[in-house]
Amino acid sequence: MMRKHTRLIGWIAAVLVILAFCQLGRWQLQRMHAKEALLAQQLPARAQSLTLRQAQAAPPLLRWVEDHGRFLPGTILLDNQTREGRAGLKVYQPFQSDDGARVLVDLGWLPMPPDRVIPPITPLAGHTAISGLLAPSPATGLALGPALSSAPQPGVWLASRMPPDGLARALSLPPGSLGARVLRLDPALPGGYARDLELLPNTLPPSRHLGYAVQWFGLALTVLVVALVLELRRHRRRRGTPRR
Repeated sequence: MMRKHTRLIGWIAAVLVILAFCQLGRWQLQRMHAKEALLAQQLPARAQSLTLRQAQAAPPLLRWVEDHGRFLPGTILLDNQTREGRAGLKVYQPFQSDDGARVLVDLGWLPMPPDRVIPPITPLAGHTAISGLLAPSPATGLALGPALSSAPQPGVWLASRMPPDGLARALSLPPGSLGARVLRLDPALPGGYARDLELLPNTLPPSRHLGYAVQWFGLALTVLVVALVLELRRHRRRRGTPRR
């Protein structure tokens, strides 16, 4: 009876591990397809610019936005963002157009000092013209730990990932007022920090995701093969054991 229980527990553990590895492989394939779809889009011409509200209402493709409005209080600092091999932060601030559309604006990259003391952030303010690329929010890895934590400076939040509803709550904005896209500020505009319009900044190319997916599926197959081999050996031992 004890052997039967041990065998059952072993198979349950093996199946759970296989399912977990397959899920990780599937997630990597999803990331690969999403990035391939993004790279397949062409950067929109600036002559085809839309207002922020028009771009948000259009299908979720890359859109060039030109609009007027004002920056709202509050700053989001996205952690673990690299640029030219240096660790740093992406700086985001909410913006509201004159017709009431809201979006997080990517103001650029700021280096993080070795002691990880967040440098002072001076938020933008006042009515201004704005232009940039409306694009998907930065991709996140596995959701581990809290998404947001307060920084020493009032009104500044340190983020490990960017859930729209959580960001809206932190910035005292109505639920649903921030979508899954951000406005990557035109590098030609003054102000902000180091920035560009690279489509896949600080992230893995699709080929790397495919490689990781193959590894996860390979691990799942390995666990299955090991479990089957152990089961086969158990059957052989039972056949070789003389009956009393």
